[in-house]
Amino acid sequence: MFLRSTIRRKDGKEHRYWSVVEARRVAGGRVVQRPLLYLGEINSSQQLAWRKSIEVVEEGAVRPRTLALFPEDRCEGVLPDASIVRLRLSQLRLERPRQWGACWLALKLWEELKLDRFWGERLAPSRKGTRWDLVLFVLVAYRLIAPGSEWRLHREWYARSALMDLLGTDEALADIHALYRCHDRLIEHKQAVFDHLVGRWRDLFNASFDVLLYDLTSTYFEANPPFPDDDKRRFGYSRDKRSDCVQVVIALIVTPEGLPLAYEVLPGNTADCTTLKGFLERIERQYGKARRIWVMDRGIPTEAVLEEMRRADPPVSYLVGTPKGRLSRLEKDLVAKPWQEARDGVQVKLLPQDGEVYVFAESRDRVAKERAMRRRQLKWLWARLKQLSAMKLAREELLMKLGAARAKAPTAWRLIEVKVAARGADFSYRLDRDKLRKARRREGRYLLRTNLSEEDPAKLWTYYLQLVAVEEAFKNLKGDLAVRPIFHQREARIEAHIFIAFLAYCLHITLKRRLAALAPGLTARAVLEKFAAVQMIDVIVPTTDGRELQLTRTTQPEPDLKLLLSKLKLELPAQPPPRITVAAPPV
Repeated sequence: MFLRSTIRRKDGKEHRYWSVVEARRVAGGRVVQRPLLYLGEINSSQQLAWRKSIEVVEEGAVRPRTLALFPEDRCEGVLPDASIVRLRLSQLRLERPRQWGACWLALKLWEELKLDRFWGERLAPSRKGTRWDLVLFVLVAYRLIAPGSEWRLHREWYARSALMDLLGTDEALADIHALYRCHDRLIEHKQAVFDHLVGRWRDLFNASFDVLLYDLTSTYFEANPPFPDDDKRRFGYSRDKRSDCVQVVIALIVTPEGLPLAYEVLPGNTADCTTLKGFLERIERQYGKARRIWVMDRGIPTEAVLEEMRRADPPVSYLVGTPKGRLSRLEKDLVAKPWQEARDGVQVKLLPQDGEVYVFAESRDRVAKERAMRRRQLKWLWARLKQLSAMKLAREELLMKLGAARAKAPTAWRLIEVKVAARGADFSYRLDRDKLRKARRREGRYLLRTNLSEEDPAKLWTYYLQLVAVEEAFKNLKGDLAVRPIFHQREARIEAHIFIAFLAYCLHITLKRRLAALAPGLTARAVLEKFAAVQMIDVIVPTTDGRELQLTRTTQPEPDLKLLLSKLKLELPAQPPPRITVAAPPV
C-alpha cells in the first residue's frame, strides 16, 4: 500500500487530493493499482501519519505458507481418549454468512455515546422478557447501515446481519410487533436524550454551545388525507418539491461541528417565522441565559422576535441572512463604505444602523460560481427561445413551451423580456441589460444583519458559512439515513420514526467527527461500507461420533480496514469459542 496524490486546478488554485492505493500483480506480469481509501486534502502532519501507518503494516506482513491438513479419523496409532474429537474434514461446510463489521461498529458508537446505559435504565424489559433497549438499538443500527422499512428489517435484514451474535439474542428481537411497539415507548424520553447527548458532546469532542445553528426542513408522506384536526400531517411549502403530498416540518439545532442538540416535529403548514421563539425559550430553560449566538437563514426570524432578542437580558446575539431586496434600500449607504478583507478571497463592508450591523460580503469563489450558473442558464434559454421563434406552433402550444422554458431557467428568464402577441403565436424577446448589470453586481454577494457590533468581519463570515452544517445534517437524514419514505400511519409512530433517525444521525456524526481528525475526505458512509465487508460465518465440521463442531468466525479484515482500525484506535474482539453439540443418547 502507498499514498497517491492527484492534482486538480480550480479557479486558478491547485488542489492536491490523496488516496491510499494498493498495487497488485495480475496475469501477464502487469501491476494494477486499486484505490482503497479516499482521504481528500490532508495536511503535511496527517500525510506523515498515514505514511507511517502504511509502513508499519507492510513491515509486519508475514509471507504466506502452504500447510497440509490431515483428518483426525485417519490418523493411525492414536490411542482412544475421550478428549480426542475425530473430525470429518471432507464433510466440512460453511453456513449463514452474515454482515458483521458495520453492526459491530454501530454497537461501538452506541456504547461510546453511553446510549446502552441510558436506554437500559429507561426501557425496562417486558413481562415476556423483551429487551426494549436492544430492540431500539436494532432499529437505530438498521437506520444507520441499511435504512428501509420495519417490515424489511423483520423479514430479511436482521437474519442477514450479525446482531443476534453481537447482542446474544435470537430472532424474537426483530419480531414485527416488537419493532412497532418499541416506537410507542420512545418519545417520552426525547428531552432526556437531548440532555444526555449534550454531556457526551462535551466529554468526547470538548464541544461548546456558544454558537447555535438553526434551520428547518420538511419531509412528506404518500398518504391520503383527511386526517384528524390535531394531526401534524398538513399541506404546506415543500422543500422536497412535493406540494402534492402532506408533510411535517422538522426544526433542528446543531453546533457548528454538526453535533445535534435538539429538534422538534411541527405541523406541515407551519410558517418558518413562527418557530424560533419557542426554541429560544427551550434552549434558555435547558442551558441558562448564557451569551450565545444564533445563526439562521433569512425567513426564520420575524422583526418582532429580533427585537425581543435585542432587548433580552442579557441580549441574545444573532446573525441572520437578509433578502437581497433589502440591498436596494441600503445600496447607496454601502457604496461609500470601504471594503475590508475578511479572509483570502472574501471582502466585506460593515454598515451600522438602528442598533444593528449590516454585513455586506463578497466571495470571489461564489461570484465565479453564480456567474457560471447564470451564464449556462442564459445561454440555454436564449437558444431555446431562438428555436421556438422558428417553430410553427399554435398559441396554446407556444405558451406551454414558454412556461416550460421559464420553469427550467427561472434565473435567466428574469433577465429576458419576452412579449407574446395579443393574438396568434408570435412573440419577441430581448435581453434586459439593466437587469443583467444589476444581477452581475449582486452575484456572489450576501447581506447579513447582526447585533454583534464588536465582532470582526472574518468571524461573522465564518459563522454564517457554518450554517451549512445544518443543511448537511438534513442531507444525511434524508439521504444516508433515509428518513423517507415513512410508512407509519399513526402520528406518534411517525414522530418515533424521526426520533430513531435522529439517534442514527448521532452515531453518524460521532463517527464523522472521529474521522475529521484523520482526513477530511473520509466519510462516515465510506467507512461503514468498509466495515460491512467483514462477514461472520459458521464453520460446521461433523465428528465421527455423530456430533458437530461449530466454529463461528469473522473474516479477516483487508489491509485498508486494518489501517482504519489502527487509526480509529479500535481493536476487533477475539473470535468466539468453538461449540460442539451433545452426543446423541444410545438407542
